[in-house]
Amino acid sequence: MKIVGISGSLRKNSTHAGILRTVAAHLKEKGIEFTVVDIGGFPLYDQDINDQGLPVNVQQAHEHLAQADAIVLASPEYNYSVTGVLKNALDWFSRVENQAFNGKAVSIMGASPGMGTARSQYHLRQILVFLNAFVVNKPEVMIAQAGGKFDDSGDLTDEGTIAFIGKALTSLIKLADQLKK
Repeated sequence: MKIVGISGSLRKNSTHAGILRTVAAHLKEKGIEFTVVDIGGFPLYDQDINDQGLPVNVQQAHEHLAQADAIVLASPEYNYSVTGVLKNALDWFSRVENQAFNGKAVSIMGASPGMGTARSQYHLRQILVFLNAFVVNKPEVMIAQAGGKFDDSGDLTDEGTIAFIGKALTSLIKLADQLKK
């Protein structure tokens, strides 16, 4: 099985990159291949650019997603919604023929100082309906009060949350297996 992650935050020490490092550690223990796709260099979506051909970095990222059995989106909440960089990437991916989210299992995870990205995750679920992705319903990984759960490098240190992410990944793997049948 192959799983690909995307962070909706570009910061070097982002807690969302830290979530993906936690995901990587869990999946490594299960013998599952995990890679993270970088969306930071994508141009702003523009149909005129798309008409000239998909940018190389978008095409490469999409190829990784297309080869995956499942996807993990780890993203903060900006202004009660999805981050601009993640929304931009999803807009690009939605324009690719045979777009990679179609029919795939997706787990959404996020952390924040407050409510744990709940509003952003609900907006992501709406976007993923258009992409025909199948989102893991439970457990929802909304890490509230994140300040005390991550270190200065953005690594997740809270053992309960680390274990909870493991449960979410078990659900993701189960859903991905069901969708393969």
